[in-house]
Amino acid sequence: MPAKKKVSVTKPNSPVQQRLWLMYPPKLIKQPFIWEVSRKFKVVTNIRQASVTDEIGIVCLELVGTRGEVGRAIIWLEKQGVNVEPVEIGIIAG
Repeated sequence: MPAKKKVSVTKPNSPVQQRLWLMYPPKLIKQPFIWEVSRKFKVVTNIRQASVTDEIGIVCLELVGTRGEVGRAIIWLEKQGVNVEPVEIGIIAG
């Protein structure tokens, strides 16, 4: 009989690195949200890619911290009116 696999439960203080797409509407483009996130939460921010015009701001942001802090940072960004989506990274085998 094969041994049962242990299911690991992710704890809020487990370290995590998450890449996100942030999309800003025109009225929020000049707000320093990335700076504020790094001050309000215990996360490290890393801008991976960005495109900002008068109509829209799109930023690929990497957040590193505990699962709980990253989650709270995402919730805070959404409450400010920023659209937050996870980056889907596809790997092609070959």
